[in-house]
Amino acid sequence: MIYAIYALSGASLLAWIALILARGRFWWPSPRLDHAPPRDGHLATDEPSVAAVIPARDEAAILPTSLPSVLRQDYAGMVRIVLVDDNSKDGTAAVAVRVAERTGRRERLAVHRGTPLPPGWSGKVWAMAQGAARAGSVDYLWFTDADIAHEPWVLDALVGLAESRRLDLVSTMATLRVDSAWDRLLVPAFVYFFAKLYPFRFVGNPKRRAAGAAGGCVLVRRDALQAAGGFAGIRGALIDDCALARLVKTAGGRLWLGFSRGVQSVRSYGSLRSVWDMVARSAYTQLGHSPLNLAGTVLAMLLLYAWPPLAALAGAVAAGIGVVSAVPVALAAGVTWCVLAASFVPMLRHHSVSAATAPLLPAAGILYAAMTVSSAWRHTRGRGGAWKGRSYSLDD
Repeated sequence: MIYAIYALSGASLLAWIALILARGRFWWPSPRLDHAPPRDGHLATDEPSVAAVIPARDEAAILPTSLPSVLRQDYAGMVRIVLVDDNSKDGTAAVAVRVAERTGRRERLAVHRGTPLPPGWSGKVWAMAQGAARAGSVDYLWFTDADIAHEPWVLDALVGLAESRRLDLVSTMATLRVDSAWDRLLVPAFVYFFAKLYPFRFVGNPKRRAAGAAGGCVLVRRDALQAAGGFAGIRGALIDDCALARLVKTAGGRLWLGFSRGVQSVRSYGSLRSVWDMVARSAYTQLGHSPLNLAGTVLAMLLLYAWPPLAALAGAVAAGIGVVSAVPVALAAGVTWCVLAASFVPMLRHHSVSAATAPLLPAAGILYAAMTVSSAWRHTRGRGGAWKGRSYSLDD
């Protein structure tokens, strides 16, 4: 038994060392999209044309906060905005028009009332496809969610990055709101786990297969999207952002995924249940609806997050009562706990959360493992992918 405990403690420590050193520095919030530098000599006619596409389903309450930031983008080129009202029941379209009128940018906004969802399509992808079709012939499509606000320089920075580096898709992870104690634990951890799953540096490396994006802010070249087969190729995707990135990269496109404080979510989570529902909606889909992948993921999460604090505390207690063989276990597990906590600090600081939260990362890991199991359970009961009144089964 003691040898098995030694082995688990050693495996956990070695796994964390490998992750820290060889997983694309996922724990550090970079690369970053900052304020676009001045581009002397550029005229408005030189800048690529852009259409911003905003899928919106029952977002009347949040659009007055987010939509003005898209309407007021300080971009010299041609910009049009297409808001796709995805069969909302709360007056989303009317609110969008009133916001545009108050902002003084009514001419930039077109509201498209979405058509019924065809078989085999997920709701957001169908809305994105309709918005792209309504946008007409433009150089870039900028997909942003209805709950995301942008600093005025963001679009110019996105296009400047894409043009200067010849990129086909540029995406930034929005800085999420942190309002409550649950947010302080779970929101930075969500971004941390996402970056571990899709290391941003790997995504940007054309020699690696990794492909990911953050759906709140995605700029894609229209011709690259068309060359990859368009939205029909991802029509049933529930994780639409990563599916879009994979579609473009598989077709030979070049990606960039990073962080930016200029892109911020205005939606509040605030409770365990709100985060739980967000994760459970798609976690099992991410695992390919595979029970084997689910079991492997849960076991890996327990080894990485649950074992270090449990072994460190139990080993310390046993060592304190004279069990000498527990000392190596306590030391190895304690070092592992310190390593994983230290790796969490940069992400906490990015979200303006105290580093004192870092030792609680194992608790977040255990909760996210439970959310993943919950996601699988919902799918087995036919409630997988439920979101804003729609549910998608395994066959959708």
